Amino acid sequence: MKDKKKNNKANQGVSGGIYGLGWIGALVYYISHAASFWGGVLGFLKSLVWPIFLVYELLKYLGA
Repeated sequence: MKDKKKNNKANQGVSGGIYGLGWIGALVYYISHAASFWGGVLGFLKSLVWPIFLVYELLKYLGA
C-alpha cells in the first residue's frame, strides 16, 4: 500500500512541473502583450486561469 502512495506523489510532481512551465509561458505571453501597467496586471490574472480558457476552447472545438 505504501508503494502506491509513493508512486502517486511522483506523478503529481511531474504534472505540477508541466503546469508550472505552462503558467510561466502564459505569464510571459500575456505580460509581453500588455500595453500598460493595468494590462500587465490583467495579464497576470489571465495567466493564473489559462487552463480554463484552454479547456473551454477545446470543448467548443469538439462540439461538446
